[in-house]
Amino acid sequence: MEPYVCGDCGWVYDPLEGNQDGEGIAFEDLPDDWVCPVCGATKDAFEELEE
Repeated sequence: MEPYVCGDCGWVYDPLEGNQDGEGIAFEDLPDDWVCPVCGATKDAFEELEE
């Protein structure tokens, strides 16, 4: 499971930390209506973080 970064605000979704509910979940498995908790961007604004 790779982290994803929001292209709008730079916030990083770490699948090991999980979503707002604190559950570990792969980015691809988040609901389609999930949004960035910082800026409200939709999933399509995110890109896989290259380390």
